[in-house]
Amino acid sequence: MSEAQQPQFALQRIYVKDLSFESPNAPDTFRQDWAPKVNLDLNSNSQQVAEDLYEVVVSLTVTVTNEEKTAFLVEVQQAGLFFIKGLEDAQLHHTLGAFCPNVLFPYAREAIDSLVTRGSFPALMLAPVNFDALYAEAMQRQSEEVGHA
Repeated sequence: MSEAQQPQFALQRIYVKDLSFESPNAPDTFRQDWAPKVNLDLNSNSQQVAEDLYEVVVSLTVTVTNEEKTAFLVEVQQAGLFFIKGLEDAQLHHTLGAFCPNVLFPYAREAIDSLVTRGSFPALMLAPVNFDALYAEAMQRQSEEVGHA
C-alpha cells in the first residue's frame, strides 16, 4: 500500500471557542449551607472546514443549584482542528463523533474547574465521559428510528 493511501490523523490545534461563567445569586449563595445539585448537558458536533480538515466542538453546560437557586452556570465550547485523511465514511464518522471528543474533553473539564474555582466555589472535577459508548448509543437510537420510520 502506498503512503498516499494510508490513513492519516493529526491534531492541528486545540482552542476554547466559547466560555461563560455566571453566578447570578452571589453573594447570597456564599452565605447558604452548601448542598449543590449538578446538572450537566453535553454535546459534540463537527464540520469540515477545508479538504481533510475538520473542526470538532465539545459543548458543556453545567448548572449548579443550591437550595433551589442557581449557584453558578458554566458553559464551555472546547474545540479542535483535526487533519484526517484516508478514512472510510464509517471510520471518519466514528473518529469525529467519538475519538476527537475524547481528546477534547479533558481540556473542557480543566476549563470548567478553573472557572468554578475562580468564582470562589469548590472545585468541580467532572467524571470522565466515554464518548465511544455515547456514540454507540446514538447510532443504536438512529438505526431504531430508521427502522420505525
